[in-house]
Amino acid sequence: MREFEYAAPRTVKEAVALLARANGDARCLAGGTDLIAQMKEGRRSPSLIVDIKRIPDLMRLDYVERRGLRLGAGVPCSTIYEHPVVREKYPIIVDACSLVGSLQIQNRASVGGNLCNGAPSADTAPAFLALNATAVVAGPRGRRQLPLTEFFVGPGKTALAPGELLVEIIVPPPPARSAGNYLRFIPRNEMDIAVAGVGSVVVLGAKGVCKDARIALASVAPVPLRAHEAEERLRGRPLDAEAIREAGALAAAACKPISDVRGSADYRRHLVNVLTQRTLYACLKQLGVTGES
Repeated sequence: MREFEYAAPRTVKEAVALLARANGDARCLAGGTDLIAQMKEGRRSPSLIVDIKRIPDLMRLDYVERRGLRLGAGVPCSTIYEHPVVREKYPIIVDACSLVGSLQIQNRASVGGNLCNGAPSADTAPAFLALNATAVVAGPRGRRQLPLTEFFVGPGKTALAPGELLVEIIVPPPPARSAGNYLRFIPRNEMDIAVAGVGSVVVLGAKGVCKDARIALASVAPVPLRAHEAEERLRGRPLDAEAIREAGALAAAACKPISDVRGSADYRRHLVNVLTQRTLYACLKQLGVTGES
Protein backbone atom coordinates (compact mmCIF):
# COMPACT_ATOMS: atom_id res chain seq x y z
CA MET A 1 0.00 0.00 0.00
CA ARG A 2 1.30 3.45 -0.87
CA GLU A 3 2.16 5.70 2.08
CA PHE A 4 -0.37 8.46 2.69
CA GLU A 5 -1.08 11.38 5.00
CA TYR A 6 -4.07 11.38 7.35
CA ALA A 7 -6.12 14.38 8.48
CA ALA A 8 -9.22 14.64 10.67
CA PRO A 9 -10.71 18.12 10.19
CA ARG A 10 -13.41 19.47 12.50
CA THR A 11 -15.28 21.61 9.98
CA VAL A 12 -16.47 21.34 6.39
CA LYS A 13 -14.33 24.38 5.52
CA GLU A 14 -11.18 22.66 6.80
CA ALA A 15 -12.04 19.50 4.91
CA VAL A 16 -12.59 21.41 1.66
CA ALA A 17 -9.26 23.21 2.08
CA LEU A 18 -7.45 19.90 2.59
CA LEU A 19 -9.13 18.31 -0.44
CA ALA A 20 -8.44 21.35 -2.62
CA ARG A 21 -4.74 21.37 -1.74
CA ALA A 22 -4.47 17.69 -2.66
CA ASN A 23 -5.62 18.57 -6.21
CA GLY A 24 -7.62 15.40 -6.76
CA ASP A 25 -5.17 13.09 -4.98
CA ALA A 26 -7.21 12.74 -1.78
CA ARG A 27 -10.12 10.58 -0.66
CA CYS A 28 -12.63 11.10 2.11
CA LEU A 29 -12.88 8.44 4.79
CA ALA A 30 -16.41 8.02 6.11
CA GLY A 31 -16.74 4.39 7.23
CA GLY A 32 -13.78 3.21 5.18
CA THR A 33 -15.42 -0.12 4.41
CA ASP A 34 -14.91 0.38 0.67
CA LEU A 35 -11.86 2.64 0.66
CA ILE A 36 -9.59 0.56 2.88
CA ALA A 37 -10.23 -2.59 0.84
CA GLN A 38 -9.59 -0.67 -2.39
CA MET A 39 -6.30 0.69 -1.07
CA LYS A 40 -5.13 -2.73 0.08
CA GLU A 41 -5.92 -4.11 -3.36
CA GLY A 42 -4.13 -1.22 -5.08
CA ARG A 43 -7.26 0.04 -6.82
CA ARG A 44 -6.94 3.45 -5.16
CA SER A 45 -3.74 5.12 -3.95
CA PRO A 46 -4.56 8.57 -2.54
CA SER A 47 -1.77 10.65 -1.02
CA LEU A 48 -4.16 12.07 1.58
CA ILE A 49 -7.01 10.54 3.60
CA VAL A 50 -9.49 13.05 5.02
CA ASP A 51 -11.47 11.53 7.89
CA ILE A 52 -14.87 13.25 7.94
CA LYS A 53 -16.34 11.52 10.99
CA ARG A 54 -15.30 14.33 13.36
CA ILE A 55 -17.22 17.00 11.44
CA PRO A 56 -20.52 17.61 13.29
CA ASP A 57 -22.36 18.76 10.13
CA LEU A 58 -21.65 15.41 8.49
CA MET A 59 -22.94 13.41 11.47
CA ARG A 60 -26.37 15.02 11.78
CA LEU A 61 -29.63 13.21 11.28
CA ASP A 62 -32.78 15.25 11.73
CA TYR A 63 -36.29 15.53 10.38
CA VAL A 64 -38.54 18.56 10.01
CA GLU A 65 -42.08 18.01 8.73
CA ARG A 66 -42.05 20.74 6.06
CA ARG A 67 -38.51 20.03 4.81
CA GLY A 68 -37.99 16.33 5.32
CA LEU A 69 -34.93 14.32 6.30
CA ARG A 70 -31.40 15.72 6.45
CA LEU A 71 -28.87 12.95 6.58
CA GLY A 72 -25.20 13.74 7.12
CA ALA A 73 -22.84 11.95 4.79
CA GLY A 74 -20.93 10.30 7.65
CA VAL A 75 -23.86 8.83 9.61
CA PRO A 76 -23.47 5.05 9.95
CA CYS A 77 -26.06 2.78 8.36
CA SER A 78 -27.03 1.22 11.69
CA THR A 79 -27.72 4.65 13.21
CA ILE A 80 -29.95 5.43 10.26
CA TYR A 81 -32.07 2.29 10.23
CA GLU A 82 -32.47 2.36 14.02
CA HIS A 83 -33.72 5.95 14.03
CA PRO A 84 -37.46 6.01 14.94
CA VAL A 85 -38.38 8.68 12.36
CA VAL A 86 -36.60 6.84 9.56
CA ARG A 87 -38.33 3.60 10.55
CA GLU A 88 -41.73 5.30 10.59
CA LYS A 89 -41.51 7.47 7.48
CA TYR A 90 -38.86 5.92 5.22
CA PRO A 91 -39.05 2.11 5.34
CA ILE A 92 -37.21 1.90 2.02
CA ILE A 93 -34.14 3.50 3.67
CA VAL A 94 -34.35 0.90 6.44
CA ASP A 95 -34.49 -1.85 3.77
CA ALA A 96 -31.41 -0.53 1.98
CA CYS A 97 -29.22 0.37 4.98
CA SER A 98 -29.91 -3.03 6.54
CA LEU A 99 -28.33 -4.72 3.51
CA VAL A 100 -24.99 -2.88 3.41
CA GLY A 101 -22.61 -5.65 4.48
CA SER A 102 -22.68 -7.34 7.87
CA LEU A 103 -23.84 -5.86 11.16
CA GLN A 104 -20.26 -4.90 11.99
CA ILE A 105 -19.88 -3.10 8.68
CA GLN A 106 -23.21 -1.31 9.14
CA ASN A 107 -21.82 0.22 12.35
CA ARG A 108 -19.09 1.93 10.31
CA ALA A 109 -20.38 2.21 6.74
CA SER A 110 -22.21 5.40 5.84
CA VAL A 111 -24.74 6.24 3.16
CA GLY A 112 -22.42 9.03 2.03
CA GLY A 113 -19.59 6.60 1.50
CA ASN A 114 -21.84 4.09 -0.21
CA LEU A 115 -23.00 6.76 -2.68
CA CYS A 116 -19.59 8.40 -3.19
CA ASN A 117 -17.99 5.04 -3.97
CA GLY A 118 -19.99 5.30 -7.20
CA ALA A 119 -20.57 1.56 -7.53
CA PRO A 120 -23.43 0.59 -9.87
CA SER A 121 -24.39 -1.97 -7.20
CA ALA A 122 -24.66 0.48 -4.28
CA ASP A 123 -27.58 -0.76 -2.19
CA THR A 124 -28.56 2.66 -0.88
CA ALA A 125 -28.67 4.31 -4.31
CA PRO A 126 -32.05 2.94 -5.52
CA ALA A 127 -33.72 3.93 -2.25
CA PHE A 128 -32.57 7.54 -2.39
CA LEU A 129 -33.17 7.81 -6.14
CA ALA A 130 -36.73 6.59 -5.66
CA LEU A 131 -37.21 9.09 -2.83
CA ASN A 132 -36.17 12.02 -5.08
CA ALA A 133 -33.26 12.83 -2.79
CA THR A 134 -30.90 15.76 -3.29
CA ALA A 135 -27.16 15.81 -2.59
CA VAL A 136 -25.60 18.82 -0.86
CA VAL A 137 -21.98 19.24 -1.92
CA ALA A 138 -19.35 21.61 -0.53
CA GLY A 139 -16.26 22.74 -2.42
CA PRO A 140 -13.82 25.61 -2.92
CA ARG A 141 -16.56 27.66 -4.63
CA GLY A 142 -19.13 27.11 -1.88
CA ARG A 143 -22.07 24.78 -1.60
CA ARG A 144 -24.32 23.45 -4.33
CA GLN A 145 -27.23 21.05 -4.54
CA LEU A 146 -27.85 18.50 -7.23
CA PRO A 147 -30.53 15.87 -7.67
CA LEU A 148 -29.20 12.41 -6.90
CA THR A 149 -30.16 11.42 -10.46
CA GLU A 150 -27.23 13.61 -11.58
CA PHE A 151 -24.77 12.36 -8.96
CA PHE A 152 -23.62 9.15 -10.67
CA VAL A 153 -21.67 9.64 -13.89
CA GLY A 154 -19.97 6.26 -14.46
CA PRO A 155 -18.70 3.14 -12.72
CA GLY A 156 -16.79 4.37 -9.65
CA LYS A 157 -17.33 7.98 -10.68
CA THR A 158 -19.56 10.72 -9.29
CA ALA A 159 -20.27 14.34 -10.09
CA LEU A 160 -17.98 15.47 -7.25
CA ALA A 161 -15.27 17.77 -8.61
CA PRO A 162 -11.74 17.81 -7.14
CA GLY A 163 -11.88 19.53 -3.75
CA GLU A 164 -15.58 18.76 -3.23
CA LEU A 165 -17.20 16.49 -0.68
CA LEU A 166 -20.72 15.27 -0.06
CA VAL A 167 -22.06 17.01 3.06
CA GLU A 168 -25.58 15.64 3.35
CA ILE A 169 -28.53 14.10 1.58
CA ILE A 170 -31.92 15.79 1.74
CA VAL A 171 -34.99 13.59 1.38
CA PRO A 172 -38.39 15.26 0.89
CA PRO A 173 -41.11 14.46 3.42
CA PRO A 174 -43.11 11.39 2.34
CA PRO A 175 -46.46 12.22 0.69
CA ALA A 176 -49.68 10.99 2.27
CA ARG A 177 -50.54 7.38 1.32
CA SER A 178 -47.03 6.60 0.12
CA ALA A 179 -44.83 3.56 0.69
CA GLY A 180 -41.41 2.32 -0.39
CA ASN A 181 -39.50 -0.93 -0.59
CA TYR A 182 -36.02 -2.07 -1.68
CA LEU A 183 -35.12 -5.63 -2.64
CA ARG A 184 -32.01 -7.14 -4.14
CA PHE A 185 -30.91 -10.54 -5.35
CA ILE A 186 -27.63 -12.00 -4.11
CA PRO A 187 -26.24 -15.52 -4.55
CA ARG A 188 -25.75 -16.00 -0.81
CA ASN A 189 -27.41 -14.65 2.29
CA GLU A 190 -25.22 -11.74 3.38
CA MET A 191 -22.07 -9.72 2.78
CA ASP A 192 -22.44 -9.94 -0.96
CA ILE A 193 -22.89 -7.61 -3.89
CA ALA A 194 -26.30 -7.40 -5.53
CA VAL A 195 -26.70 -9.11 -8.89
CA ALA A 196 -29.69 -6.80 -9.28
CA GLY A 197 -31.47 -4.37 -6.94
CA VAL A 198 -34.76 -2.49 -7.22
CA GLY A 199 -36.23 0.27 -5.07
CA SER A 200 -39.82 1.42 -5.56
CA VAL A 201 -41.90 4.21 -4.07
CA VAL A 202 -45.65 4.41 -4.65
CA VAL A 203 -48.11 7.21 -3.87
CA LEU A 204 -51.77 6.29 -4.04
CA GLY A 205 -54.58 8.72 -4.83
CA ALA A 206 -58.34 8.35 -4.65
CA LYS A 207 -59.86 4.92 -5.29
CA GLY A 208 -56.47 3.24 -5.32
CA VAL A 209 -55.24 5.01 -8.44
CA CYS A 210 -51.49 5.47 -8.64
CA LYS A 211 -50.76 9.15 -8.12
CA ASP A 212 -46.99 8.71 -8.45
CA ALA A 213 -44.51 5.87 -8.83
CA ARG A 214 -40.72 5.88 -8.80
CA ILE A 215 -38.62 2.85 -9.64
CA ALA A 216 -34.82 2.80 -9.33
CA LEU A 217 -32.40 0.06 -10.32
CA ALA A 218 -28.90 -1.01 -9.26
CA SER A 219 -26.29 -3.44 -10.62
CA VAL A 220 -27.87 -3.50 -14.07
CA ALA A 221 -26.23 -0.52 -15.81
CA PRO A 222 -23.00 1.54 -15.55
CA VAL A 223 -24.74 3.69 -12.92
CA PRO A 224 -27.81 3.34 -10.69
CA LEU A 225 -30.77 4.68 -12.67
CA ARG A 226 -34.50 5.36 -12.69
CA ALA A 227 -36.89 3.32 -14.87
CA HIS A 228 -38.91 6.28 -16.15
CA GLU A 229 -41.08 4.44 -18.70
CA ALA A 230 -42.14 1.93 -16.07
CA GLU A 231 -43.03 4.77 -13.73
CA GLU A 232 -45.11 6.53 -16.40
CA ARG A 233 -47.00 3.33 -17.17
CA LEU A 234 -48.22 3.21 -13.56
CA ARG A 235 -49.23 6.82 -13.02
CA GLY A 236 -52.93 7.58 -13.26
CA ARG A 237 -54.15 3.98 -13.28
CA PRO A 238 -55.07 1.41 -10.63
CA LEU A 239 -52.14 -0.67 -9.45
CA ASP A 240 -53.63 -3.98 -10.51
CA ALA A 241 -51.80 -7.12 -11.59
CA GLU A 242 -51.70 -6.10 -15.26
CA ALA A 243 -50.21 -2.68 -14.51
CA ILE A 244 -47.58 -4.18 -12.23
CA ARG A 245 -46.61 -6.83 -14.80
CA GLU A 246 -46.20 -4.12 -17.44
CA ALA A 247 -44.08 -2.03 -15.08
CA GLY A 248 -41.83 -5.02 -14.40
CA ALA A 249 -41.30 -5.61 -18.11
CA LEU A 250 -40.57 -1.93 -18.78
CA ALA A 251 -38.12 -1.76 -15.89
CA ALA A 252 -36.30 -4.77 -17.31
CA ALA A 253 -36.19 -3.03 -20.69
CA ALA A 254 -34.56 0.02 -19.07
CA CYS A 255 -31.55 -2.02 -17.96
CA LYS A 256 -28.18 -1.99 -19.67
CA PRO A 257 -26.59 -4.92 -17.84
CA ILE A 258 -23.39 -6.78 -18.53
CA SER A 259 -22.79 -10.50 -18.35
CA ASP A 260 -20.18 -11.58 -15.81
CA VAL A 261 -19.43 -14.37 -13.36
CA ARG A 262 -22.30 -13.21 -11.16
CA GLY A 263 -25.00 -13.44 -13.80
CA SER A 264 -25.78 -12.99 -17.46
CA ALA A 265 -27.39 -9.85 -18.86
CA ASP A 266 -30.62 -11.77 -19.59
CA TYR A 267 -30.68 -13.12 -16.04
CA ARG A 268 -30.30 -9.62 -14.63
CA ARG A 269 -33.18 -8.34 -16.77
CA HIS A 270 -35.34 -11.21 -15.50
CA LEU A 271 -34.39 -10.35 -11.92
CA VAL A 272 -35.31 -6.70 -12.41
CA ASN A 273 -38.71 -7.70 -13.79
CA VAL A 274 -39.38 -9.94 -10.78
CA LEU A 275 -37.97 -7.56 -8.16
CA THR A 276 -39.88 -4.59 -9.58
CA GLN A 277 -43.15 -6.46 -9.27
CA ARG A 278 -42.29 -7.64 -5.75
CA THR A 279 -41.36 -4.16 -4.53
CA LEU A 280 -44.58 -2.73 -5.94
CA TYR A 281 -46.64 -5.40 -4.22
CA ALA A 282 -44.68 -4.75 -1.01
CA CYS A 283 -45.61 -1.06 -1.28
CA LEU A 284 -49.27 -1.94 -1.68
CA LYS A 285 -49.06 -4.23 1.33
CA GLN A 286 -47.64 -1.38 3.43
CA LEU A 287 -50.60 0.72 2.33
CA GLY A 288 -53.07 -1.98 3.31
CA VAL A 289 -53.96 -2.92 -0.26
CA THR A 290 -54.09 -6.63 -0.92
CA GLY A 291 -53.10 -8.20 -4.25
CA GLU A 292 -50.88 -10.78 -5.89
CA SER A 293 -47.30 -11.16 -4.66
